[in-house]
Amino acid sequence: MISFLDGTIEMKGEKFAVVNVAGIGYKVFVGRETLHNIPEKNDPVKLWTHQHVREDALELYGFLHFAELELFETLIGISGIGPKSALGVLAVAPVDTLKKAIASGDTSYLTRVSGIGRKTAEKIILELREKMAGKGVEVAEAPELKEEADALDALMQIGYSQREAREALQRVPKETKGAEKRIKEALKKLGGQ
Repeated sequence: MISFLDGTIEMKGEKFAVVNVAGIGYKVFVGRETLHNIPEKNDPVKLWTHQHVREDALELYGFLHFAELELFETLIGISGIGPKSALGVLAVAPVDTLKKAIASGDTSYLTRVSGIGRKTAEKIILELREKMAGKGVEVAEAPELKEEADALDALMQIGYSQREAREALQRVPKETKGAEKRIKEALKKLGGQ
């Protein structure tokens, strides 16, 4: 099992990166956020990896943070959730937000992923809710999840991509409460202020 790769970026594709480790190139499938945040060609990188074995393929999936790898492996442990769906889930929101959403039973984040409908989202929550609560994920902040989801939806409705909206909301200070205030602050970030 390959746990991590420590090398340099050889190239970046649309959904993968090739990491050169001692002259060997490893093709690693990554999510959009990871692809956006990894360095450019010839720059050093360390990716935590999951080696996925199927009858017809041997694939590596990479993550910049160990917490992302842990959630990814937890998600693919659920029947019907494959690596590509799990990457899609991780692309929706930061790991902590996803854990809180799952622990509180909020399906709205999960149903934004292509291929994950309401039933599958409910299945994920049913199987992971107790695990998340058992790992100390606080459910008390559930109203904040709804505010964040509402703010994200509002920004997307006025024309920003999910990634742009999410990145702007992540830059809004945590002390800013309420969907309306978070939207205003995010718009300032998107406007370059």
